Amino acid sequence: MPKLTIDGKEIEVADGLTILQACEQADVEIPRFCYHERLSIAGNCRMCLVEMERAPKPVASCAMPAGEGMVIKTNTPLVKKAREGVMEFMLINHPLDCPICDQGGECDLQDQSMAYGLDGTRYTEPKRAMAEQNFGPLIKTEMTRCISCTRCVRFTTEVAGVHELGQTGRGEDAEIVTYIGAVVSNEMSGNIIDLCPVGALTSRPYEFNARPWELRKTETIDVMDAVGSNIRVDVRGREVMRVLPINNDDVNEEWISDKTRFIWDGLKNRRLDTPYVRDSRGLLIAASWSDAFEAIAKQVKKSDAKKMAGLVGDLNGAEEIFAFKTLLNGLGVDNIDCRQDGSNIRPEWAGRAGYTFNSSINGIEDADALLIIGSNPRLEATVLNSRIVKAIKHNEMPVGLVGEAVDLAYEYQHIGNGAESLNELLKGKHSFAKILKSAKKPMIIVGQGAFIGDDAKAIFETIATLATKIGAIKKSWNGLNFLQTGASRVAALDLGCVPKDKKSNKSTILAKSKAGKLDLLFLLAADEMKLCDLDNSFVVYIGTHGDVGANSADVILPSAAYTEKYATYVNLEGRAQLGQKATFPPGDAKEDWAIFRALSAHLGAPLPFDSLEELRTLMYKTVPTLANIGGLDAADMGAFASLKVSGEISSTPLLSTITDYYHSNPIARASAIMDDCKAAKAAAIAEATGTNG
Repeated sequence: MPKLTIDGKEIEVADGLTILQACEQADVEIPRFCYHERLSIAGNCRMCLVEMERAPKPVASCAMPAGEGMVIKTNTPLVKKAREGVMEFMLINHPLDCPICDQGGECDLQDQSMAYGLDGTRYTEPKRAMAEQNFGPLIKTEMTRCISCTRCVRFTTEVAGVHELGQTGRGEDAEIVTYIGAVVSNEMSGNIIDLCPVGALTSRPYEFNARPWELRKTETIDVMDAVGSNIRVDVRGREVMRVLPINNDDVNEEWISDKTRFIWDGLKNRRLDTPYVRDSRGLLIAASWSDAFEAIAKQVKKSDAKKMAGLVGDLNGAEEIFAFKTLLNGLGVDNIDCRQDGSNIRPEWAGRAGYTFNSSINGIEDADALLIIGSNPRLEATVLNSRIVKAIKHNEMPVGLVGEAVDLAYEYQHIGNGAESLNELLKGKHSFAKILKSAKKPMIIVGQGAFIGDDAKAIFETIATLATKIGAIKKSWNGLNFLQTGASRVAALDLGCVPKDKKSNKSTILAKSKAGKLDLLFLLAADEMKLCDLDNSFVVYIGTHGDVGANSADVILPSAAYTEKYATYVNLEGRAQLGQKATFPPGDAKEDWAIFRALSAHLGAPLPFDSLEELRTLMYKTVPTLANIGGLDAADMGAFASLKVSGEISSTPLLSTITDYYHSNPIARASAIMDDCKAAKAAAIAEATGTNG
């Protein structure tokens, strides 16, 4: 570990760090534009120049490794003059249009020109102008502002794993462009807006909508997938204006998916803001809360508990799931299912370890071989997929896939379409079996697409046996991971939201409903079904949007979206995180747990809590792991050792449960921005395949 002196202070740093990183450890601020700690070093902007003893000229601290005995000075007249010169050069062609730039108020160029620049310029030549690039419906470009830091290029290549951007030309002709004129269509493209230090790339949907100082900022949790990305929701008045990432190295680092970032317009479109009751003519009529509760109470009184059921959607917090299940259990209903994607996985197969991401998201970077089964992580957990890209880049991790061959943004060995390929790996007949066996930390990621069929238990047992055989399950390493797609799924499984009848699932519940064999069906923001499935049952829908469930409902109870309530969300690792209220629900909509508490009183069986705090206390007693906010409890992997293959595996292809990435939930389907993204993606695919006519 080298020791060096920075501004008269001696500091010891780890091997391999640069001077810039050493300065950060010494609490010395170094300005930069091109450097970013999660991207490769480019050394383009030269803003990070420092003076090094015995060096003939200032050195770029971002690219110079820290060495033993170095003496670094960051505040000398030479450094000041160098930074002023670099800043003057940066602004030669910059249009200085801060009043109309969306980056204004949170712009690195503004901040650093104030701190390190001059109050004038010696350049009088006409400024260069660059044509606007078409980066698609999400990213607005003003390339005249671009300083060629190449952060956007490095991000798309190194983090997103796709080659969509590059730099062409030299000197004043250099510009950032998309390859062959295509739009930027990867599912993490919005992150380059945050990375751009000068306003050359801004949010197209957010354009001219608000200034940062007008917004009220709330830190909360994303629900667009099960990763549990940490986000900041910016609100003006009662309207969500934008969503930005918050750094959490254990979960999403500082990235979020485009669906997470641009879903905000769906929060105000097609919203349910008052209760509705279907009248004798079959029309939904606006009603009071008491009238809606009375209609439900009448139906409950004449219904058999065995002919009632409940379905839990993918966007719910643990509190409302707990209240929902407690209410239905109190009515004698035990036919409740949270597996909205049709998965047949059950908690009792292996306990919590049988449905969580056991290695943790961080653990992906430690793996040296990866087998993906029945999953498309790029669509199911976009930010998690970027960790796989990172592991491949740094560890040269080999990847194998059992399931449909899809574009994962990295190379992999396609082992087979169906689960029968697992038998080849188990018997060591496939070449990838040797790779897994020789790996020190092999990892298996299993998507819910592996458990859709009747052979789900046999597939689960085969995977567990394979994981044990290759060393993915051992004392020092838990590499068997189950990838959930719904933000509410792990919490709902923790709370036991699966039917007691092992043969019952979402499909059988909907089949009974369609056949008229269900008297009453409760839908907790569950919309992933067909309208015809709900025609012959009395349907109570508790949710936020006018989607499938609401269109089929006999009673609608409007609830709060994830940005409008305090709730606990458990991500795919089993990590409980608290979501905060950023704004209020529209109209007469209420938080879900309060709806169930009020409904229970009308049904004559009040729930045993009167506040959110009382609910949480009771919930924590029921499932203690939910009380470990931000922490991660290691799951017991011992149950896998006793599993043996007890059934036959079919040859049915394993398909991802996410078929329409941009329309995967009610909020997404209400978003015009997501409509534009879907259209742009389809056009890009058609252009690439030559099928656009």
